[in-house]
Amino acid sequence: MQTISPELAELAGLIADPGRASILSRLMDGRPQTASELALVAGVTPQTASWHLSRMVERALLKVERRGPRRFYRLATPLVAQMLEGMMTVAAIDPHPSRPPPRDPEMRRARTCYDHLAGELGVAVTDAMRDRGHLNLDQEAGELTASGCALLGDLGIDLRSPARSRRILCRPCLDWSERRPHLAGRAGAAVADLALQRDWIRRRPQGRSVEITDAGLLAFRNLFGARI
Repeated sequence: MQTISPELAELAGLIADPGRASILSRLMDGRPQTASELALVAGVTPQTASWHLSRMVERALLKVERRGPRRFYRLATPLVAQMLEGMMTVAAIDPHPSRPPPRDPEMRRARTCYDHLAGELGVAVTDAMRDRGHLNLDQEAGELTASGCALLGDLGIDLRSPARSRRILCRPCLDWSERRPHLAGRAGAAVADLALQRDWIRRRPQGRSVEITDAGLLAFRNLFGARI
């Protein structure tokens, strides 16, 4: 009987390299990066980074975009981001519970998970939407209710846009730091886009963590009912 074991071993081996793992982790913030930028992240020479990147493009983990003479790399699909977030969740399980847990307060407070909100902020918004009847979400699937669609519509989010229609509307994504699901899919990406556009959150120069602004705290609490 044929299995996918060889392909799984190949993929695991590709991701296992520390340099490639660092590159993939950096690209989880959704922003495209050049080979030079990713070489610094991986701690390797530009030539070595280009070799790593070409391998990951060939394996459909990354895609490359040309902007004039420069090339920018990003995760190939949301499915790749979902796989990496799941791996991070498993990696965060400490086999030695007596050891102090690693601390990264900015990442745990608020970050992007590819194109949607994660960390305490992402889970708080998701919990609030569920508590208010805007969202049905469990470990397997998610659904926006009529009131949830109305809430997002009132905020100017059009989830019927053809450009967004190819992705699943609403799904859970297990948060590696909170160990509970946050909202992903088109709905989750739309909420994150809105938060960035309205300056509720601000990207930091490097990494996935985001800053919640004072206006953002009010908006997440008053509009969504988030306890953040």
